[in-house]
Amino acid sequence: MDLPIPDPGALAPDAAAPVILAVPKGRILSELGPVLARAGIHPAADYADEDSRRLRFETADPTLDVVRVRPFDVATFVAHGAAHIGVCGADVLMEFDDDQIYAPLDLGIGRCRISVAEPADRAGREDPSRWSRVTVASKYPRVAQRHFAARGIQAEVVHLNGAMELAPALGLATLIVDLVQTGSTLKANGLVETEVIAHVTSRLIVNRTALKTRPEAIGGWIARFRAALSGPIAERQGREA
Repeated sequence: MDLPIPDPGALAPDAAAPVILAVPKGRILSELGPVLARAGIHPAADYADEDSRRLRFETADPTLDVVRVRPFDVATFVAHGAAHIGVCGADVLMEFDDDQIYAPLDLGIGRCRISVAEPADRAGREDPSRWSRVTVASKYPRVAQRHFAARGIQAEVVHLNGAMELAPALGLATLIVDLVQTGSTLKANGLVETEVIAHVTSRLIVNRTALKTRPEAIGGWIARFRAALSGPIAERQGREA
């Protein structure tokens, strides 16, 4: 008996499904808008509305959908293949460190830094090179531990997701390691930035497996983002159409 020939589309249903782009909620979203526009990506009107209950948004291109999640979750979605491409800060990549994530492009937005800070009234009183251990509050436990380990210091990290600035004053930690943009929050809470661990910008990230299984689609979006960094390709595409 002859067996039916399988439909190739049925064997690879994802090939026809939209590419999923994961983007971070918060301050990066507004900076990302012009980059998306230059790449020819125009999400639904409520995409930029932080009060919208929707998490997945169609775009003017039927081959691409956008999902809006927390910054750290962008890396998780992309690493596990739930999203094919994404935008997240280099700080997230430093902490996440997953071999399924490929970061081909620096988008040059979301500029800030990961820094060490301590109470202003204690800054400079001790020589850090003489420390053997220190207690640090941070949402970046791996980054903090690697940073202090490189200096021969054992860091006991208190993992917090917010309000790091309260930790030294309330006796929870001696130092904090946090994301700093202007330093105004540190100053308002009696802290001073004492060391910059890394400068941070947002990156385009890609799931490595998706790049192998859907090279044309994923490669095409990487190319559009790359072109968006050098010129307004959306206008050019409109003329070519």
